[in-house]
Amino acid sequence: MAITKSAKKALRSSMRKRAFNLRRKRRISEVTKRIRKLIAEKKTAEALALLPAAYQAIDKAAKTNFLHKRAAARKKSRLAAAIARVEK
Repeated sequence: MAITKSAKKALRSSMRKRAFNLRRKRRISEVTKRIRKLIAEKKTAEALALLPAAYQAIDKAAKTNFLHKRAAARKKSRLAAAIARVEK
């Protein structure tokens, strides 16, 4: 348990950041799971419609340094490539 004043403030801050980070992580995983499920069902049109939502979630995570910018680019690229593979 935090004893000093600064430790208590750090604890409050880290709990707030944790809530934001969990929200970002959950949003990315929900959208990517939904897209991958649609890809497995060969519903490319619906997967393509969800792609902007995935890009938005990933970009917001990268903007706030939750994800590294190259990791974000890699995730977006792999989602798009997976959809393209099914379209062929």
